[in-house]
Amino acid sequence: MSVTLGLDLGTQGLKLIAWDGEAAAPLFVTGEPLALHEGAGGVREQQAGDWVVAATRCIQRIPAAVRERVVAIGVSGQQHGLVPLGAEGRVLAPVKLWNDTSSEADGRAIMQAAGGRDRCIALAGNPVPAGYTASKLPWTRRHRPEVYAALATILLPHDYLNYWLTGERWMECGDASGTGWLDVRTRQWSDAMLRATDADRDLRDCLPPLVAPDACVPIDPATAEHLGLPRHAVVSAGGGDNMMAAIGTGNVVPGRLTLSLGTSGTLFAHATRFVIDPEARWAAFCDSTGAWLPLVCTMNCTVATEAIAALCRIEPGERDGLVDATAPGAGGVVMLPFLNGERTPDLPLATGSLHGLTPSNFDRASLYRAAMEGATFGLRHGYDGLRDAGLAFDRVRLTGGGSRSAAWRQMVADVFDLPVEVPVESEGAALGAALQALWAHRRLVEPGLALADVVDTHVAIDPTRAARPDPRRRGAYAAAHARYLEHLDAMAPMLVRGAPPS
Repeated sequence: MSVTLGLDLGTQGLKLIAWDGEAAAPLFVTGEPLALHEGAGGVREQQAGDWVVAATRCIQRIPAAVRERVVAIGVSGQQHGLVPLGAEGRVLAPVKLWNDTSSEADGRAIMQAAGGRDRCIALAGNPVPAGYTASKLPWTRRHRPEVYAALATILLPHDYLNYWLTGERWMECGDASGTGWLDVRTRQWSDAMLRATDADRDLRDCLPPLVAPDACVPIDPATAEHLGLPRHAVVSAGGGDNMMAAIGTGNVVPGRLTLSLGTSGTLFAHATRFVIDPEARWAAFCDSTGAWLPLVCTMNCTVATEAIAALCRIEPGERDGLVDATAPGAGGVVMLPFLNGERTPDLPLATGSLHGLTPSNFDRASLYRAAMEGATFGLRHGYDGLRDAGLAFDRVRLTGGGSRSAAWRQMVADVFDLPVEVPVESEGAALGAALQALWAHRRLVEPGLALADVVDTHVAIDPTRAARPDPRRRGAYAAAHARYLEHLDAMAPMLVRGAPPS
């Protein structure tokens, strides 16, 4: 029995799944929480060393009889983070994360140096919004000059765990798409975008080689011994958490959407051709199969519902009941849930706000539903962009913590007017990493094996958690969505400046 491990490095914690390659079933699942440092001006950072400690604890927790059968490891990681390494491989500073908005002005400066937002899209396929890795370099040069001077290698979070496991430094095109430097059309670094980031230094010297999706690297023998893993195990290319979630939810063929309801919200699809949005309502990314992954990212999803639940002391067991007890539109309450700033729409300095409050709707249920609707409408904004690009869909597959809510599953079906499916395995990114590792390992002896064949065998759908659009609610949600857009348009000039609503 061959076993592959999938590690998913998230913002709130690290998760691990040990996957039985023959039985197509999990053997062991565990996780470790991670601390997040939040500072003034939108700073959000973590310590890379904490990731290693968490991964070590998770792996060493696996029963020895399972560990000794591990043949491959795949790593999924939060995108856009900057892990700066010195020449000797030591991490030089805390890792600035995807939701760190402190470098928003630096991203704008890069775009200006490159010739404007539209020119960035022409050069690399994407602008450089707040949070992208590129914007973190000028910030580091200004705020941590000693780190920038000693910088030898730029890694992304999942790359760093790969480096810890193997001693080798590399990137793959899916996660690299979120740096702002990769031309996603050609899967090559854009010299123009690198020069726009630093005209005085050749940043190519800091970027590791790009590898194919099915690449494998042997585990470092000393690390294998420390973790209790076989020395013949290999580490696959891995990828960004969205690319791995696409694999783990079976989204490796056209026509399917994956929607992840996590701290952030993401919506993405499989495209066999490069597609682009001139309005940048979604990101033009490579995926981890050799195709493309047009992706919508909102920075506020379950963070909004959790904030209202904490404020109103709503226990987990009563949340769906409160939503079911209210009608679409939350009695007129509208929440713009931009607690972390926002990427879609592009309002990195935005703050959250509530609108339409009256004595009759100022209650726990309406506030909670408004938070769920606001997060869902934000994702719908990007979905409309995907359809405008000519992409068509017949279903949406949910993953992330929000997918456990029957009320949220039904809301997605109604707002998107698509049937909703939920995979049996809820940890889509961790499973995707394990399946990519399984595919890469098998291709060592079966070079023609397609990833879709592996995915179709291993990703099962839970029929008890399916949801279908309810025509009776379609009109109410359309009206609620229109109100949301009206408030967004009215507030946008103030939100761009980052001023609190008055």
